[in-house]
Amino acid sequence: MIWSKIFSRKSKLLSEPVDLGILHTDLHSHLIPGIDDGSKTMKDSITLIRELWDLGYRKLITTPHIMNDYYKNTPEIILSGLDNLRAELTKQGIKMEIEAAAEYMLDDGFMDKLEAGDLLTFGNKFVLVEMSYIEEPPNLNSVFFELQTNGYQVILAHPERYNYWHHDFSKYQDLFDRNIYLQMNINSLTGWYSPESKNIAERLIENKLISFLGSDLHNQNYLRELKKSRYMPALAEIIGSAKILNSKL
Repeated sequence: MIWSKIFSRKSKLLSEPVDLGILHTDLHSHLIPGIDDGSKTMKDSITLIRELWDLGYRKLITTPHIMNDYYKNTPEIILSGLDNLRAELTKQGIKMEIEAAAEYMLDDGFMDKLEAGDLLTFGNKFVLVEMSYIEEPPNLNSVFFELQTNGYQVILAHPERYNYWHHDFSKYQDLFDRNIYLQMNINSLTGWYSPESKNIAERLIENKLISFLGSDLHNQNYLRELKKSRYMPALAEIIGSAKILNSKL
């Protein structure tokens, strides 16, 4: 009953949009053109970045996928793409600060990259990782332990989207207690991914377990939903919290 009241209250939209400029920095997007399932062309990337500037963002840490079976990006590919994107931003007079890291899939090839010391990081040695949507990696705890032992600060992307955790909320608290940072996708608050992801996102906010908010911007569809997300009361509740660390990056 308590949660149903919370969700009912949060289903009412705000009359004015939340100012995303409070965040200053977005740490999760796919804006280097043509190297993953995000932006396809330089023109698309520039259009999306202009829109993010208009929404108040002043710094982007864009994070192309690195997956063993699908997007076999390397630091060299990503950083070369970043150089090209920065050059185009300068040419067009767009003042957005932009860096690049990666969104690493915790797959069979990840430990090899870790052991090679070949991870792209940002801020104070933060590394952004994601998991399969089908099942939890069997070695998840050991991977996180190895990352932390090697001095990395782990950020788990969109934890609210992993269906296999939806009925075991203690998983999220356990990660938080082990200093694994949780990055929520802002668009989860509209129910765009699923009603279940929305509910978990709201519970994570209520329990103060979220440390970073990300756009996970891929294309115009994501951008349209991001604009809608600004009217969600749960976003207003969390965005000004001292626990949200985007502006520290």
